[in-house]
Amino acid sequence: MIRHLVLFKLNEGVARDEPRVVAGGKAFAELGALVPEVVSWECGWNVSDRPIAYDFAINSSVEDTDALRRYVEHPAHQAAVAPWTEFATWVIADYEI
Repeated sequence: MIRHLVLFKLNEGVARDEPRVVAGGKAFAELGALVPEVVSWECGWNVSDRPIAYDFAINSSVEDTDALRRYVEHPAHQAAVAPWTEFATWVIADYEI
């Protein structure tokens, strides 16, 4: 099993309540159910106000590295990620559990 973690940081001057950001969060909230390879899916906005905190997180899992590749290449994943390139940066970690 592979854990797929993603942490998003909104770009300077971008607010969570902007329509494009709200739509981006909604797209990720729905994504887990759209990709067959996803075994578990959680995502949400950070509730901490610490300066080092990221703004949005995805915590998901897939069966193996092949499933992870299919997830990343899935059209629903590509569509959900694309808008975020305009208003955020992110880091990922994929590890075996």
